[in-house]
Amino acid sequence: MSLITKNVNEFLNELASSSPAPGGGSVSALAAALGTALVSMVSQLTIGKKKYAAVENEMKELLQASEKLRAEAAALIDRDTEAFNVVMNAFKLPQTNDAEKQHRAGTVEAATKQATLVPLDLMKLCAQTIRLSKLVAEKGNTNALSDAGVSMLLIQAGCRGAYYNVKINLSGITDANFVKEIGASAAAIMAEVDQTAREIQQRVEASFA
Repeated sequence: MSLITKNVNEFLNELASSSPAPGGGSVSALAAALGTALVSMVSQLTIGKKKYAAVENEMKELLQASEKLRAEAAALIDRDTEAFNVVMNAFKLPQTNDAEKQHRAGTVEAATKQATLVPLDLMKLCAQTIRLSKLVAEKGNTNALSDAGVSMLLIQAGCRGAYYNVKINLSGITDANFVKEIGASAAAIMAEVDQTAREIQQRVEASFA
């Protein structure tokens, strides 16, 4: 059964089990999906309100974008676990002779590279989504400003979790060029997301003063 089709209790029970997957990667994708859903909610609470007529079209476009990203984030919940399982299967390959050892090493490397690209995709998605979170925090219904703040926290957490997974996977990859390129890309995305999160936090917390 797909993780995304489980109810909340089923997902939590599987997460709490001794199985290593689903783990932090799938939870990071879930956090991003939840944060994106809140962006959609704030958009919905803004659309149709006379007070926000000037931004209605922008909110409708934003809603369409956030719903697309929410679906992509939800799909990454399963993609992360699937990629992890491929890596684990690669480690189970026989290594009784030099040929088998070489084949196993190459398969593990390829699987680990692919498993690194999944959280990197999530990071890229979070960078897009947190920009939408900033827009609803700035222009959306002020009665839902705290919800926009929570969306930011979840998206940032999802991105940070994905960043950790990228980093730990890179530590097991021997391709130096791949490690350098992906590591630099992930660090740049994380810095961007953190900066946007700080701006949203300032906007939200200033409203409480």
